[in-house]
Amino acid sequence: MSEWQFIDWIRSKTGSLGKPVDPVVLGPGDDAGIVRLTPETIAAVDMLMDGVHFDLKKIPATLAGRKALAVNLSDLAAMGARPVCALVSLALPTKGGRALGEQIMEGILELAKEFEVTILGGDTNSWAGRTVISVTVLGEPLPDRAPLTRSGARPGDWVLVTGSLGGSLGQGKNLGRGRHLTFTPRVREAAQLNMGYEITSMIDLSDGLATDAAHIARESGLTIFLNPDRIPVSPDVPKGSPELSPEASKQQRLKQAMTDGEDFELMFTSPPDIARKILTSSILSGVPVTHIGECRVGDPVLKWQDGTPIKADGYQHQLD
Repeated sequence: MSEWQFIDWIRSKTGSLGKPVDPVVLGPGDDAGIVRLTPETIAAVDMLMDGVHFDLKKIPATLAGRKALAVNLSDLAAMGARPVCALVSLALPTKGGRALGEQIMEGILELAKEFEVTILGGDTNSWAGRTVISVTVLGEPLPDRAPLTRSGARPGDWVLVTGSLGGSLGQGKNLGRGRHLTFTPRVREAAQLNMGYEITSMIDLSDGLATDAAHIARESGLTIFLNPDRIPVSPDVPKGSPELSPEASKQQRLKQAMTDGEDFELMFTSPPDIARKILTSSILSGVPVTHIGECRVGDPVLKWQDGTPIKADGYQHQLD
């Protein structure tokens, strides 16, 4: 199959073959796509690599494709934005690339349909290396709402988080096959929060709470204090070795909840009176929200409630 045959296959699946979907004016097939957006466009891009973000020897390629779009939708969720369209670029191995590319696109298209995201276009290449998927998403602010950022938190704000944290990669024989492949990006929940309440800052938890909360502290120029007893540790986090004491096991599980990463939940800040309303509301339709800390005047760092510094120990790509 040639590159253009593959593009024709994608066009047949996206439904944009001569039938552009508003606000998309022109989809795949030209040198560039055309999309009508509001004056303020919100863009995000993530590149995922086989062997780093997923392992195609262990998982279906559809899940790799799904994740590639989902992580981008999670970024738009953190901005309190509405996703509109996506550009997809694939670097596929020459051998077996056709079937692999189709499976990846099936995973992308299924999630795109769920969130009403139009595939605007992209690029496809073949090479002797492993699979690389790069997705760029474009979105727009919600009606009468500004995008949420990391820099808006204020002293006195409460810190809240959706869902539970840690263990996203799975464990034991299922290591690498956990919910980091199947999570639902919190696009709807972020929109409900942004439209219904005063949210001062927000971030999606991709690299671990310890790292991502520190981003809010740094960008907002304040100290964030977290209560270790309130961190919602996921049931996916292992219970710990039998030889560990209950307290040591608890600390081990807490560290994983803080640093495992790829939870793709939302951490956000809000004034205490608003935060209380959020906590007692059913607006998020069954997605739990937990009050885990507060913002105070001070250096832009992360601390436990007793003042002990928290090391930003989440995942980071390393460059020599």
